[in-house]
Amino acid sequence: MNAIIIDLVLFTLLAAVAIQIVRLNHLFVVTMLSGVFSLLTAGLFITMDAPDVAFTEAAVGAGISTVLMLGTLALTAHSQKTTKGTQTVPLLVVIATGMALIYSTFDMPAFGDPEAPSHVHVGPFYIEETPELIDVPNIVTAVLASYRGFDTLGEVVVVFMAGVGVLALLGHKPIRRAVEARAQPANRREEDA
Repeated sequence: MNAIIIDLVLFTLLAAVAIQIVRLNHLFVVTMLSGVFSLLTAGLFITMDAPDVAFTEAAVGAGISTVLMLGTLALTAHSQKTTKGTQTVPLLVVIATGMALIYSTFDMPAFGDPEAPSHVHVGPFYIEETPELIDVPNIVTAVLASYRGFDTLGEVVVVFMAGVGVLALLGHKPIRRAVEARAQPANRREEDA
């Protein structure tokens, strides 16, 4: 019962934070709320007994992403441009996508169902065959490093490419211009004195 209450509180907070992110125009506040959203999501992953995913969400979602967005805000405007009129089409697309996702969950097995395919077929295979096939004593390590090795490599490549993309977008010239623009008033004061 306590787990259900914690989940409901976390989901309610997630919904409230998401609504505020959509409604606000001040980008610094939106960035901070995005970090809060990631931390709340990490809390949900903890309640689902997925501490590895929760740790990744907290580190990447709340940590690195927030720092990158704050760095971007230092070089851009601090508030979003207002849009005229209503945005009905994007709202309809989001609602249709949400309904499709909810509909697709009806075919999923119940959470924690011992008769789910992952518990009946996949899990026992890893438990029984890992010591002979991989010769790694820790099953989680064997799954991540061997069975899912290409998947893990792909995830690392995606994170690396995201970092390279951010660096390419920021570039060197805007940073140099921002530093020079901040230094110009100080140079003018020195010349005036």
